[in-house]
Amino acid sequence: MKRNVIRVRAVCDFRVIDESDDWIVVDKPAPLAVHPANGKVEATLLGGLEELLRYEIANGARLSILTRLDRETSGLVLVAKHAAAARHFSRQFERREIGKEYLAVVHGWPEWEETRVEAAIIRAGGEIWLRQAVDPAGRDCVTAFRVERRFSNALGEFGEFGVVRCFPETGRMHQIRVHLEHLGHPLVGDKIYGTDGRPYLEQMADGLSDESVSRLILPRHALHACKLVAEWGGMREWRSELPGDLTRFCGE
Repeated sequence: MKRNVIRVRAVCDFRVIDESDDWIVVDKPAPLAVHPANGKVEATLLGGLEELLRYEIANGARLSILTRLDRETSGLVLVAKHAAAARHFSRQFERREIGKEYLAVVHGWPEWEETRVEAAIIRAGGEIWLRQAVDPAGRDCVTAFRVERRFSNALGEFGEFGVVRCFPETGRMHQIRVHLEHLGHPLVGDKIYGTDGRPYLEQMADGLSDESVSRLILPRHALHACKLVAEWGGMREWRSELPGDLTRFCGE
């Protein structure tokens, strides 16, 4: 039996920070997914980029997203437009020459001003297959942290929080989130780390319970990719300010 094929074009909202004939840097909002996942038909950053760069793709461009962010992480994403640019930046990632900084809003007031975590992480297994955990048997993982400020929520009812600048030296899945949990200061709004994982399972099923919504405080985890530094005909630096949902929570 012949079937009709319906093509769906995803539309999404993101901001172009900088662009050349070889690459593009964009500011991704949360909770926009970078790639299609689990066969879902939804707006994605990749779909939006394909729409934006339709002419270039028709003339041979091949997009490679080089800094993949979780859907709930906002901030800077570097995308190569062709294989040569992808290789150029990938070599810098392999040599750990790409500079990356994130801003995180965490539970509690860290007792330290700066610290560095060298703690290997490994897939934890269990019901949440993507959950990672600190384990000496895992892959090496290093993140440096610096406290930017400490505050009590402007509403005066949620306790003490900190804004922490994060400097990942490796590129493991969820490493900032895992290392912050390891330090006892998980991200505000994180549905996997700093919790028993129930909020994540609820969201994947029928939606968050009222109890989980109250416990999470924010509808997404409070992590933002705020700075990228890479070499392309000289050193280039891109920045993105903390987005409105997080600045409002921080009372800024």
